[in-house]
Amino acid sequence: MKKILIKNARIVNEGSVTEGDLYIEGERIARIDNHISQKDNNTQIIDAAGRYLLPGLIDDQVHFREPGLTHKANIGTESRAAVAGGITSYIEQPNTVPPAVTLELLEDKYNIAGRTSIANYGFNLGATNDNIDELQKADSRRIPGTKVFMGSSTGNMLVDEEKALENIFSKSPLPVITHCEDEKTIRENLQRYMAEYGDAIPVQLHPEIRSREACYLSSSRAVNLAKKYDTRLHIYHISTAEETELFTNKIPLQEKRITAEACIHHLWFNDQDYNEKGTLIKWNPAVKKEDDRKAIFKALLDDRIDVIATDHAPHTLEEKQNPYTSAPSGGPLVQHALPALMEFVRDEEMSIETLVQKACHNPAILFNIEERGFLREGFFADIVLVDAARPWTVTKENILSKCGWSPFEGTTFRSRVTHTFVNGNLVYDHGKIIEGFTGKRMTFDR
Repeated sequence: MKKILIKNARIVNEGSVTEGDLYIEGERIARIDNHISQKDNNTQIIDAAGRYLLPGLIDDQVHFREPGLTHKANIGTESRAAVAGGITSYIEQPNTVPPAVTLELLEDKYNIAGRTSIANYGFNLGATNDNIDELQKADSRRIPGTKVFMGSSTGNMLVDEEKALENIFSKSPLPVITHCEDEKTIRENLQRYMAEYGDAIPVQLHPEIRSREACYLSSSRAVNLAKKYDTRLHIYHISTAEETELFTNKIPLQEKRITAEACIHHLWFNDQDYNEKGTLIKWNPAVKKEDDRKAIFKALLDDRIDVIATDHAPHTLEEKQNPYTSAPSGGPLVQHALPALMEFVRDEEMSIETLVQKACHNPAILFNIEERGFLREGFFADIVLVDAARPWTVTKENILSKCGWSPFEGTTFRSRVTHTFVNGNLVYDHGKIIEGFTGKRMTFDR
C-alpha cells in the first residue's frame, strides 16, 4: 500500500487554518495531526514547507467536449488541465455529440472517463422536451443531476415547453440543474442587432443580446417552478445583480432546496474587458457590468450563492475568431481556477477558508458527494498543495487544454499549484502531469 506523509503544511479545512501533517495510506487520508512521525522506510515524505494544503476542488460545471467535439477538447486532455488547476473532481455537462439524453449515452461517457480521466468524474443527464421517462430511470446514487437548458446555449437541448418543464421539476429523481436564459428575449435582441450590423455585431453588445432581462426571466421562472414542486434546484452561472436576490442565506446549505453557482469569469471580468479580450470572453450567460460582478461577489461572500465553478468550455482559437454571430460562447478555465481564486485571497477580497468552503466543501454538500470535498480521516485523499508566494505567467507554452489558449494569457498569478493528489495518487508535481492513474466515478449519498 502506497504511503505518503505531507509535513509542515498550512491545512485549510472546515473554516480554519492549522499547522500540521497529513498521512495518506493507499487511496485514503489515514491521519491528520499536528505532528506525525514517519511510519516506516517505505513512506514517501513531502515537505510542504508552509504551503497551503487544501481539499481538491470540485468543479460542478465543465464541458470536456467528448464525444463528438474532440477537435476542441477531450476528457483526457481537460482532466489533466484540471488537476494542474487544483481540481480533483468534476461534473461534466450533456451537450456533447450526441447529447447525453439517455442512460445508455451517458454510460458511454462514463466508460470513456474510466479509461482516460485523471480526475474523478460525474456526468449530468440531459433533459429534453420529451425524455421524462428516461430521466425517471436515473440512479440518484450514481448520477449527479438532470441538466436543463432553459436557454439553448451551445448544442440543441433547449427545454422550452411548459409541460416538459413541469414534468422535469416535479418528477426528476435527481437534482435539477439549470442554465437560465430566456430564449425568446435573446432571439428578439439578436434579430434587432442583426438588422443593424449583420453578422458583424460588436462583441461589446453580447451582454445586451444575452441580456440581464433574459437571465432574470429564466432564473425566476426556475425558482418559481422549484418552489411549486419542492424541487431540489441548482442554478448555474449567475451573471446579474438582480438574480442574486432570488436566493437566501437564512438557512444552512444542507437545508436549502434552491442553490446557486458563481463562475470565475463572472467574478473576474466585466463588460469593459470586451475591448481587449473580444470573443475570448464571450460566454453564455454574458459577462456584464462591474456592478454585476461586485453583486455576485457579495452574494458569494454572504452565502446567497453557494458554489464557485468554472464552466470550462473550450473552443478552438480559429472558432473564437469568427464574426460575432458564428463565434461560439465559452472558454477554457480549469487550469487557472485555483490560481485565479488565490488572487482574491492575496488581495484580501476573500479568505482562504471561504475559497475552500465554496470550491471544495459546498459542492460536496449540495450534491451529496460521498467521502470527498473535505480533509477528513477516512475520506479519499484528493488534495492540493498551493504555494501562495510563487508567481508565474500564463503563456501558450504552459497551457494544457487541448485548444491551446486561455483568456488569462499574459496574466501573472502570484500563487501556483505545486502538487495535486487524486485518490492518494500524486498526479501533478511542479508543472508535470504524472501519468498512469485514472480517477474514480463519484457516488452520491442519496
